[in-house]
Amino acid sequence: MTPAGTRPDIVLIMTDDHAVPAIGAYGSVINRTPAVDRLAAEGMRFDNAFCTNAICSPARATLLTGTYSHVHGMTTLEQPGQKFDATQPSFPAMLRTAGYQTAIIGKWHLGHGGTSDPRGFDHWEILPEHGEYHDPVFLTRDGERRHRGHVTDVITELALGWLDRRAPDRPFALLVQHKAPHRPFEPAERHRHLYEHDVIPAPPTLHDDLTGRADAAAEAAMRMSDLGPDDLKAPVPEGLSERRDREWRYQRYIKDYLRVVAGLDENVGRVLHYLGTAGLAAGTAVAYTSDHGFHLGEHGWFDKRFMYEPSLRIPLVVRWPGVVPAGSSCGELVANVDFAQTLLDIAGVPAHERMQGASLLPLLRGGTPADWRDAVYYRYFEHLDVCHNVQASYGVRTRAHKLIHYPGHGSGQVGASAETREPQWELFDLERDPDELHNRYGDPEYASVVEDLTERLTALQLRYRDTPEHVR
Repeated sequence: MTPAGTRPDIVLIMTDDHAVPAIGAYGSVINRTPAVDRLAAEGMRFDNAFCTNAICSPARATLLTGTYSHVHGMTTLEQPGQKFDATQPSFPAMLRTAGYQTAIIGKWHLGHGGTSDPRGFDHWEILPEHGEYHDPVFLTRDGERRHRGHVTDVITELALGWLDRRAPDRPFALLVQHKAPHRPFEPAERHRHLYEHDVIPAPPTLHDDLTGRADAAAEAAMRMSDLGPDDLKAPVPEGLSERRDREWRYQRYIKDYLRVVAGLDENVGRVLHYLGTAGLAAGTAVAYTSDHGFHLGEHGWFDKRFMYEPSLRIPLVVRWPGVVPAGSSCGELVANVDFAQTLLDIAGVPAHERMQGASLLPLLRGGTPADWRDAVYYRYFEHLDVCHNVQASYGVRTRAHKLIHYPGHGSGQVGASAETREPQWELFDLERDPDELHNRYGDPEYASVVEDLTERLTALQLRYRDTPEHVR
């Protein structure tokens, strides 16, 4: 229950592809994010938060339902034959039943029409699929509306406009779901020249040759050389060596990525300013997160999908005055499957029995339940996807190790290729090898670790009602 029986207002800001290394509060060396940093300084930063399927649609469905992809049905991206059933239990609908005013503004990416339109919201105004960065069209109950401006600014303006119109005598839950910083990165005009004369530090693994990793890494189309004209926005200079070509491409794309993040952070600041001037800050729980991570040059890559740390890890900062200790951090293993139960718990609403996560409220209050998880389960289904050719995978991450299995097929899911590959495994010692450069699967020194993690992986799949393909 909430303190003294009160029901706080809730604002959840979810971004798309905002990687942890591009946030100041997480130690960024490539940019500054003063608004998100302020949230962290006034609340709690989660240092081990993870997604459960690193692509847009599944992550957003997990947020709403508190279930894994194979339960809520969005195993791959929203596309013909793969639509979200918004009539299934979700935390916004449950909050609305409990008396909350609810709204979602921005990216939905779970389909449109029929049972795929947002449910459980008093108001919704969403982008069609990924939407556009400039002068975006939004879908509403009354049809399409086009708004002039940069999409990050527009989403914020629409969200604050809804807050102006809400009933002041009832609590609210507002989901502000940004397109930014999704690729291709198109910044607002005011940020077009930001970082123009800077050299952005590259990650130490930019020139990783992927030696020793599973075949899935080598065949993925996520290298700097796979960036196209929409990403680079300039011709590649002639005569560059392979190494210099990679470095030039990295500078081109990372600067636009960070320019889009700059606009995102400004708009987080606008929301915080509104809450403060409207007298709402003290009674509002504000959370900032991303649907999944993103490779910012690590392993020479962009994009996500893999279970490697850059795409698996997500930011999560939460401010709730009087409940969450200011300037605190939490190192426990948490996942986006926990978010629905947490937001319900914050509002004093019991979770639905099908929800598979755990409420973070005890952690937010500074404690740790004795039975808190010691491992996180992940699964990516879109085998050899048409954009990046990434193999399906699943695995388990503990504090010290990560075990990944590539089953070699997509389990017949929509959007997954029918091509098959030989099943393979990867094991990483995260304490000795935090950059995940050395696959220890098959190393006799780690035989007991493999045995233990394989058993734990199977147990997690059975617990979450998934299929342990590796034991067939």
